[in-house]
Amino acid sequence: MFVTGTAFDSMHMLHCAASNIISSIIYGHRFEYDDPLFKEMVDSNNESIKLTGSVAIQVYNTFPWLGPFLKTWKTLMKLVEDYRNNIRRLVKGLKETLNPQMPRCIVDSFLVQKHTLEESGVMDSQYHEDNLVYTVMNLFSAGTDTIGHTLSWSLLFMAKYPHLQDQVQEELSSVIGSRQVRVEDRKHLPYTNAVIHETQRLANVVPLSIAHRTSRDVNFQGYFIEKGTAVIPFLTSVLYDETEWESPLTFNPSHFLDEEGKFVNRDAFMAFSAGRRACPGESLARMEIFLFFASLLQRFRFSPPPGVTEDELDLTPAVGFTFGPKPHTLYVLNNKTDL
Repeated sequence: MFVTGTAFDSMHMLHCAASNIISSIIYGHRFEYDDPLFKEMVDSNNESIKLTGSVAIQVYNTFPWLGPFLKTWKTLMKLVEDYRNNIRRLVKGLKETLNPQMPRCIVDSFLVQKHTLEESGVMDSQYHEDNLVYTVMNLFSAGTDTIGHTLSWSLLFMAKYPHLQDQVQEELSSVIGSRQVRVEDRKHLPYTNAVIHETQRLANVVPLSIAHRTSRDVNFQGYFIEKGTAVIPFLTSVLYDETEWESPLTFNPSHFLDEEGKFVNRDAFMAFSAGRRACPGESLARMEIFLFFASLLQRFRFSPPPGVTEDELDLTPAVGFTFGPKPHTLYVLNNKTDL
């Protein structure tokens, strides 16, 4: 929990909070933040994503035969293997307590379908243990890293631009007051919603989207792209496009507000990837980010730590497969009693 009146690193806590949401869907329960297994999985996931964006792994992606000679590659493979083993332990525990009539989570539903197919004589379906492990890995990773980074950026931006934080808190106080924030409040909080969208746009957490594959031959801007070609959308080119955004390189919530102060979405907002196979967890992610951000700003005020000015807060991202803020601390006050 936040300790008001102190400067602290919120990144690990926010990643754990986001991770527990996806964990409740995957495994049917949440973890205590000091649970050794949970901590190992969150830390391992963060380190794996960081290493995946390193120069050494980019070299490996180009020349795979170099893998065994690269220390970073060996470290990453060890993290991934430990990660898989931890998931297998959790899946084993769920399998031992499985009630096919009352599935508790995604793992249970997967196991029930696997069992049903095998009883019908289908032994070569996609419902096998390796697919289950990798599905869980992907969901856990995506549901932890991107949400955690986005929330970390949102608090950093609020500390960097206190006048914008003032406007968010004034809107929250006026519309919600002291009651608990609900998902349906979002449509009545245009400025707060605009700040969240601008955070996702400028933070650009996933600059290179996950690879897609063309389903047919395509002619695009004079280039022929054959069916089956791997295509990686470069989301930065859209999120920072000066022909789409009035001030693409500055934090400006007005990008998502009309002249009357109402929220407006824009086609160039592609924080959740592009194409038919965009982020499958987009609706969940939108709810999570809104509820976390609005609830935190309702209760707390964030500012630079003592001795640091707003101008000195560094917005340079820490480079990995995803872009999170560099390690930093923020000062937090209770929004109601400490101001």
